[in-house]
Amino acid sequence: MRKLIAPVLFGLIGAAILIGLGVWQVQRLDWKEGVLAEIEAKIAADPVALPAAPDPQAHKYLPVQVTGRFGDGALRVLVSRKRVGAGHLIISPFTTQAGRTILVDRGFLKLDDALTDPPADTITITGNLHWPDDRNSSTPENDVAGNTWFARDIAQMAEVLGTEPLLLTTREVSQPDGALTPLPVDTSGIPNDHLQYAVTWFSLAAIWLVMTGYYIHRSRRTAGI
Repeated sequence: MRKLIAPVLFGLIGAAILIGLGVWQVQRLDWKEGVLAEIEAKIAADPVALPAAPDPQAHKYLPVQVTGRFGDGALRVLVSRKRVGAGHLIISPFTTQAGRTILVDRGFLKLDDALTDPPADTITITGNLHWPDDRNSSTPENDVAGNTWFARDIAQMAEVLGTEPLLLTTREVSQPDGALTPLPVDTSGIPNDHLQYAVTWFSLAAIWLVMTGYYIHRSRRTAGI
């Protein structure tokens, strides 16, 4: 029996560690769901005026409403939508009635669809300020000359279109463009894998205990206990 003390302790300690990791992931899941709920509430709040000094941390996802006119230029950001296929996000300059010119993500254009000119009249756009993080280690550099963008690099886009380095993602527009589908910001792109991690750790703990039990059973049979 003394020979079984070590494997029993090893099995129990290992299972306790794995269960602890699972419990930690459950706690992280609860925290992450709270963060996502706060972001969703912020996105859906009543729109306000464009901040005088936008801050990427304080004003990310801030709902705003602006009135003005689109300027010349349309940058094409290559993206793909599930069940739709490849297309472009169309980014254009927009000058507000207060005289500020910002970037506006007008929406998604299917790859084979023709882009029409934006409304020439004064329009009102409701959307959310956004500082997207599209770039990773495998993202190609933007082809500025060919107007093929692989990431929404706000500073670079602002330089090309002569705007503030500020992006408004359209949610609603007073004169919709039939060719474009607005893609409002939401929390779908924010990873929340803590439930899967928790299930993985708890499953490993169960497997660990089963293997420990099997080892002990086999050892006892071998020893004739």
